[in-house]
Amino acid sequence: MSTNRPIKILHVVGAMNRAGTETMLMNIFRYMKHEGITFDFISYSQEEAHYDREIMEMGGRIIRLTKTNSVKAIYETIKHYGPYDAVHAHTLFHCGVALLAALLAGVKIRIAHAHTTSDDTSTLARKVYTTIMRPLINALSTQALACSEQAGRYLFGAKKVQKSDYTYFPNVIEYEKFLSKPEASVNRFKMEAGCGKNLIIGHIGRFIAAKNHEFLLDVMKYAVKKEPAIQLLLVGDGDLRAQIEAKARSEGLTDNIYFAGIREDVAAMLHSMDVFVFPSLYEGLGLVLLEAQACGVPALVSEAIQPEADLRVGLVSRKKLSDGPKAWADEIIELSSQKETNTSKIKAGFETNGYSLPKAINALIRLYNPETGGAYERHIDHLF
Repeated sequence: MSTNRPIKILHVVGAMNRAGTETMLMNIFRYMKHEGITFDFISYSQEEAHYDREIMEMGGRIIRLTKTNSVKAIYETIKHYGPYDAVHAHTLFHCGVALLAALLAGVKIRIAHAHTTSDDTSTLARKVYTTIMRPLINALSTQALACSEQAGRYLFGAKKVQKSDYTYFPNVIEYEKFLSKPEASVNRFKMEAGCGKNLIIGHIGRFIAAKNHEFLLDVMKYAVKKEPAIQLLLVGDGDLRAQIEAKARSEGLTDNIYFAGIREDVAAMLHSMDVFVFPSLYEGLGLVLLEAQACGVPALVSEAIQPEADLRVGLVSRKKLSDGPKAWADEIIELSSQKETNTSKIKAGFETNGYSLPKAINALIRLYNPETGGAYERHIDHLF
């Protein structure tokens, strides 16, 4: 393969922990590295994140910064570790800081990527910050990407999503890895959790306010009255975990809830569930909902989940949070017998809706390096 030099990209993130955006980036990096395409990551966490070690093993760098709004710090990073073909920022309105540093450092390709539909804008300072940053991002980005139309509108504004330098970029997963049920892993987990043949509903997500774990516990209070053996599986970790565990104890739900923590065997977790529950207050897309559908698990989601995450294979049901926890509990029990076992139907849903990892990788390569990207693109295809 003849290119002048390997493509080298700097991603700006909060921390590379196991979450939707970060998992998608790792899915892409694992294939791109086979062709010598390198990702470095600016991280604002001083602690080792879930994917840090794997990134370094694949030849990428984790560059830890402390001053979140320092243009100078990012500029110096680019000059020291570059040159970079592109800077790709994923940090909401902070993208403006990263893109300004990239412009000053001479980076020609500057990408802002929208991943969420809301933010804490309750304070005056935050409102002023977002008011300044939105036009700055639009002026400095050479390409705007969004995982859903609503996420794009939130970060860039309604006018931007109509322009040629805006692209809907679906969050992609290696869905083939989820299609087959890993029987041995599922059985091991059920023994570990002590849930056996119980009706299992589940949720995967960080313990943060947006994921609405408290509402899930309220749902469980009604669900156990109808199905005493029902089990709630909570996968993930986060700042609010201790608070949710305390509420579970105070509500007398300890025997009906299993806190699994951060897990590598996500497919086994999902295949263990009879229903996936996603009551978020806001979401950019909801990558884990794609994983749940890949496993054939019916899902009950809030109105905050973006329509792009529904593969239209009959597995996603919507309910308003205002309907209340009892209505959610009733719906969950009704959905518990509706798993989809037709993997061909699920696979067609992914492809029809644009969730193709090869296509996503090739699209990014063309954005990262328009001049030589085509040479890489032809080689990426053979990896799938």
